[in-house]
Amino acid sequence: MNATPAAAAVPADASAAAVHFRHVEADGVKVFYREAGDLSRPTLLLLHGFPSSSHMYRRLIDELKSQFHLVAPDLPGFGFTEVPAERGYVYTFDDLARTVEAFVDAIGLKRYALYVFDYGAPVGLRLALARPQQVTGLVSQNGNAYLDGLGEQAWAPVRRYWENPTPENRDGLRGLLTLEGTRWQYEHGVADTSLVAPEAYMLDYLLLQRPGNAELQLDLFLDYANNVALYPKFQAFFRERALPTLAIWGKNDPFFIPPGAEAYRRDNPGAVVEFVDSGHFALETHAPHIARRIAEVLGPVID
Repeated sequence: MNATPAAAAVPADASAAAVHFRHVEADGVKVFYREAGDLSRPTLLLLHGFPSSSHMYRRLIDELKSQFHLVAPDLPGFGFTEVPAERGYVYTFDDLARTVEAFVDAIGLKRYALYVFDYGAPVGLRLALARPQQVTGLVSQNGNAYLDGLGEQAWAPVRRYWENPTPENRDGLRGLLTLEGTRWQYEHGVADTSLVAPEAYMLDYLLLQRPGNAELQLDLFLDYANNVALYPKFQAFFRERALPTLAIWGKNDPFFIPPGAEAYRRDNPGAVVEFVDSGHFALETHAPHIARRIAEVLGPVID
């Protein structure tokens, strides 16, 4: 009989080089998250937007895992995070931020830089307001905090819904939840759409089709007005903390337009503002470049 072969030696840094897919209980929610990198390195907390999940960070994580500790959770209602029905979860941005705060505690994060995109901006910036001393830096990739950044045409139907939340105005936003609407968000403003991985928008679309998900997404569209009301507090945080900041923007994004990036310098003159020739989901086309700029701008100054 042949002896069972001994297990191959595993390099000491193999775990840090891998991307781990985990769940943790936080705020009564089973939060799914991706984690990679050496725990001794500076942490980047990556917060996704609509209609995506931590999947949007897959390439960025691969690019940066040798330099940072990276953590990317799926928000409630998105990705593979599971919200028990008995939890009675209320889908507002205040509640999403409370869950992320509980998540940070559950996995033991004490200090981290924030990478915020789309919905991740109002969620992450609420966390920053609650725990300002924990945040060491900020990357905003089409993560808006200024009225200047709201594209007039793209936001017009949402504003109508805020001003008059009738069933008709609510139904007028359902096109954003279709496959066509989801794909458009990924491809609009992208010169070479062959760079956009189709599984990205297909995954988002399929997860949007889960029972009840469309209604919670429409609830969040309505609640987004409360993010705009908090913009002055977010801006005060930028002024008071003057964190190392990189605002790097897909310049062809119809939702969050370039003036929203430029406005970061108004409150933090040291912020680095940069544009790439892409749309809303700039990581789909420019992940290596964005990763390099994060390492250059934040790498030397965050801990």
